Amino acid sequence: MSRVIPLTAATPAPQPTAPTASAKATADPPKLREGGKPDWLKVRAPGSPRYLRLKGLMRELNLHTVCEEAQCPNIGECWNHGTATFMILGDVCTRACSYCAVSHGRPAAVDTAEPRRVADAIRTLDLDYVVITSVDRDDLPDGGASIFADTIRETRGHLSGCRIEVLIPDFQGSEAALRTVLDARPDILNHNTETVPRLYRMARSGGRYARTLELFERSRRYAPDIPTKSGVMVGLGEERDELIATLQDLRRVGCGILTIGQYLRPSAAHAPMARYYHPDEFRELKERALEMGFVHVESGPLVRSSYHAHETADAYAAAAR
Repeated sequence: MSRVIPLTAATPAPQPTAPTASAKATADPPKLREGGKPDWLKVRAPGSPRYLRLKGLMRELNLHTVCEEAQCPNIGECWNHGTATFMILGDVCTRACSYCAVSHGRPAAVDTAEPRRVADAIRTLDLDYVVITSVDRDDLPDGGASIFADTIRETRGHLSGCRIEVLIPDFQGSEAALRTVLDARPDILNHNTETVPRLYRMARSGGRYARTLELFERSRRYAPDIPTKSGVMVGLGEERDELIATLQDLRRVGCGILTIGQYLRPSAAHAPMARYYHPDEFRELKERALEMGFVHVESGPLVRSSYHAHETADAYAAAAR
């Protein structure tokens, strides 16, 4: 059975009985108990034998996963199925995005042996689809692009049939760094947009909305045969028209795969959450995105950028034929 090693309109939420999509977008949000989460965000605590085995393998090989570092709510489900997203280039980010649980500060020196260790883990688990991401490494001349490329090549050297998705940072707008990754021929190039342009200053330290769109435009021009993918969080305070405009911007630069998920505040020190979106709203956003021309859309409260990445890639390939 295929397994993945994937490593992301502030209007009131609708009543479940709202009869139409437009009514859903204007109804009052569901009432919650004080301090509680809606039922659709409750997940089982991890602890299965497969979860413990994968966690042990990551520690044995001195590897990191974004599942752990970003406190992903799907870690129990994904790791129980032998899946995780590798996070290369260490576990300390040079940026301090207000929504992100990954540690920030001064990273350690680059571990040039890491690509081989990642490839060894992929071979040990006999995976046919993997996702590789990283922290931001603005301290490096190429932002870590060469390590992404080395990891892709090492993995293909161990398992030639393994498909590889990369979830990359913006490399501070370096086109040369982007081309370094694309030249290694990943199967999917993913870069998260995260939020609407108005909220970038608050949410994305060091990020630029225009730079994100430029990355996709450059990828489309340089390697038009490599599908591009992006993820957006909701619940940070965006307005609905801002969100729709952001999705339209992504389509305009050729992004074909989209993920939309609920922002969950990692701690009181992080950006506050404006509200929970109802599952009906996620379904409506998916419909709108498909109408815009996205080839495949995953939209739901617990959707993250690498969630069901293998299935998403398969669905994209089938729809694009």
